[in-house]
Amino acid sequence: MRLPSPTLLRRFIKDRSGATAALVALAIIPILGLAGFAIDIGHALQVKSALQASTDAAALAAAYDIRAIGNGGSGDPAAKARLYSSASGGKNATTQIAATMSAGYPQLKCFKTTGANCAAAYPYNGIVVRQEATVPTFFAKVMGINSFSVSATAVAGAAGGTPVPLNVMLVLDNTASMQQADNKCSIKNASKLACAQAGVKTLLNELDPSVDQVGLMVFPGYQGSGKYCNSSSHKVARYNGNPNYLISDPVSDYRASDDAKSLDASSGLVAATQGGGSCTKLKAEGGVGTFYHDVIDQAQAKLQATDRPDMQNVMVFLSDGDASASNVPPGLAKKQCQNAVQAAKDAAAQAGANGKGTWVFSIAYGAQNKGGCSTDTGVYRDACYTMKNIASDSAKFYSDNAAGCPSSSNSVSELVSIFHTIAQTLQAPRLLAENTT
Repeated sequence: MRLPSPTLLRRFIKDRSGATAALVALAIIPILGLAGFAIDIGHALQVKSALQASTDAAALAAAYDIRAIGNGGSGDPAAKARLYSSASGGKNATTQIAATMSAGYPQLKCFKTTGANCAAAYPYNGIVVRQEATVPTFFAKVMGINSFSVSATAVAGAAGGTPVPLNVMLVLDNTASMQQADNKCSIKNASKLACAQAGVKTLLNELDPSVDQVGLMVFPGYQGSGKYCNSSSHKVARYNGNPNYLISDPVSDYRASDDAKSLDASSGLVAATQGGGSCTKLKAEGGVGTFYHDVIDQAQAKLQATDRPDMQNVMVFLSDGDASASNVPPGLAKKQCQNAVQAAKDAAAQAGANGKGTWVFSIAYGAQNKGGCSTDTGVYRDACYTMKNIASDSAKFYSDNAAGCPSSSNSVSELVSIFHTIAQTLQAPRLLAENTT
């Protein structure tokens, strides 16, 4: 028998092809396991992303209910959060995700740092929603891992987001009582009118001129038929059959842009509020009685004439509520307080271009709890009663409570802060950082 050649033996000894195949065969199981584990991790992350989206949606939906309640409407924020959750029966539930609302959630909150008001009647301005889900594995089971647990948290506030476009008319008492000092005002040594003007500027700094337009009326009216800042006389006129209350049509030139940090002094609205150029800012005038139901009618008429289908009409009426005129001029009715309440209710009921009524905010500035409306009888003799009922609902009534006339829904009483709170109320809900306090 012929023996193998030395060369053939060496080639046989050096051959490693079989060993490589054996090593690959041994390694294929953990390689496939790691690949499967990566697929399971990816699926869990996908589920977590979907869970976060539904948690965000649930929190925002609940925040709209909080906002509705704050505006005098109705809602159930906790139930709304569950309705839009991924839990079984929720609008975002899927058969692939076994999701539940975490124990103790949703949580209604009063956040102090967002600027949104927490009314006494409903002391919340935000919500925290947390959901959990169990994600079954496909490949990781071979490693003893049958499922992953994921969670998502969302925080939403009832205000501070992109607002619905607003068509706002501010109506300010400009009578002699506004010359009085306001010792509670955050502006030191300010008269009531100066504090009101500071409040107006606060509101203008918080609305968005790209979408919101704001006008201004005062009562009593002023002399002349032209625009206030273009008039040769800014002196308050005695009432007649056709008083001119309009200081500025609703405009959007009060700031150069949404991001502008200061008001535009060239705006007639701003100039009438703070003075500028040839325009003298408003001054409280004496010697004229207080009539105001007509100005509410005129404000509503101007809102109706300047709104658009995408806009919400808003009226902000500020007065001490005292209708103390002794003589009724031609064209102006008696029972100023009762007629003012009716004019405001008519405004709230009259649909604008968007099909909705005007939101009427009322600010009682030193309104008396007993008396004040000498033009009226019965409950309407009380200025506080009148101012409360001018608001289209209790959540829109604010008061400095200087004369025993508190608001049951809004505890803020400093005037500039009231305007700030109203501006926040007018803004839409938004998602907040998880560490919001």
